[in-house]
Formats: sequence, structure tokens, C-alpha cells
Amino acid sequence: MSGVRPARLAALAAKIAAIETGGRADVGVLPFGDARIDACLPGEGLPLGRWHEVGGAGLEAETCAAPAAFAALTAAPLARRGEAVWVMRRDDLWAPGLAGLGFPPDRLIQVCARDEAETLAVMEDALATVGVSAVFGEVETVNLTAGRRLQLACEKRGATGFVIKRRPFGGRAKTEAAGSVAATRWRIGSAPSAPPAGEFGLGAPRFRVTLERCRGGRLGEWILEAQAAYAWEADDVANPLRLVADLGDRELAPSEPVERRAA
Repeated sequence: MSGVRPARLAALAAKIAAIETGGRADVGVLPFGDARIDACLPGEGLPLGRWHEVGGAGLEAETCAAPAAFAALTAAPLARRGEAVWVMRRDDLWAPGLAGLGFPPDRLIQVCARDEAETLAVMEDALATVGVSAVFGEVETVNLTAGRRLQLACEKRGATGFVIKRRPFGGRAKTEAAGSVAATRWRIGSAPSAPPAGEFGLGAPRFRVTLERCRGGRLGEWILEAQAAYAWEADDVANPLRLVADLGDRELAPSEPVERRAA
């Protein structure tokens, strides 16, 4: 009889673990391909089968151009594995622009929702649908209950969610919900582009990326650039984003050693 109680406790612990993980094993991570970023993330990559929060500051909180582009580029490798669903309240997503950045538009399904509640409901359904690998949703806030429901939906099939924080044009910002079950929280802004060496004009789009929250990881801040932007060759790029420079004390770090620049 002495061994019955530990065996029952072990079986109960296994059942609880199965409920917490949706009965699934860990679905892995999506590396950025640069150790300076991946080292900040648990498992050295963006956790899959979870949902992530992406937002902007200033006008980006309303237009969400840079956060949306960053989310699409980050999820591009996932979209090549399955379908990607984008749920929005304003029909202003320009798919050809995403295609030029390296996101596969043939995998994109766009859904217009009436309000935030419907947006979150559609996200839940899409995350739990067979064949869907990434789901994007444009909402202003996600409370703790809605966040937990999104996480359960992610765990059901292993899909990854991206909540793009966006408030109505000219609207007053809502109070941020207390607590969050998002795996990571990112703040995205635009950064000045740089043309290729010896050329004039604009270079590839760049983003000022701040990792503000990371469960089980570390925070960081970088300048990232879209690889092969508008070259229509992004399908051959493992991750459409590349690190241009680390940021320290909110100042752009030099992209090459000082000795070489002085020479």
C-alpha cells in the first residue's frame, strides 16, 4: 500500500500537466537567427504555441504600420508552414506591401470584425483551426480572461498568435488591463533606413524594436532591418529580419568598429 499513494499523486500530476499544456508537447521556438536577440528569449527563439503582444508609441498606436510590419515579418516563416489569419476592425491592410517585405500573401486570410470582442473570438477560433499556423488580431486591450482564452486556443493546435495593439483614430486610450499571459511584449517604431554602400536613396525598412516583457527571458532593444525587401527573393530567407545594431542607453550603437571607420 505504501507505493499506491505516490503512484496516484504522480498520475494526478500528469493529468494536471496535460490540462495545462493542452495535452501537447512543446512546439518549439522560432529563432531570429542572431544570438544577440535569441539569447534574450527562452529556448533561444520566439516561443511558438503562445501569443505575443506587439504595439507602438505615438501615432503608431493608431496607424500600427511598423508594429504590423514587424509582426508579419516575424511570422513569415510560420506562414510558409500553414495558413495565416489576420483579424482587423479597419480594412486597411495592404497585402502587396507585406508581400514586398517577404510575407507570403497566398497564405493570408483577412477577416473584418465588428468590434474587439468579435476580433478576439475570431482569433480564438482561428488559433484552434487545423492548418492555421499564425493568427494576427488588431485590438486595443486584452484583459486577463481574454488572454487566457487565447493561450488555451494556441495550445490546442500549436498555432502562434500576435496581438497587435491598435486603438481607434483620435480615440482616447483605454486603461491597460492588469496582468497579461502574453509570452512576450514588443514595442515597435520606425528607424531611419540606410541605402547600400555607394548608392543613394532609401534602403530597406528598419525598425526600432524593444522587447519590454519576456517570460523566462531578458529584455533588449535593437535596430532590425527587413532582409531582401522588395527584391521578391524573401522566400529564400530563413528569417526576413536581420539585426543591424544593438541599442545601448537608447543611443544607436556603431555598426562597425571605430578603428575601421577612422581608417
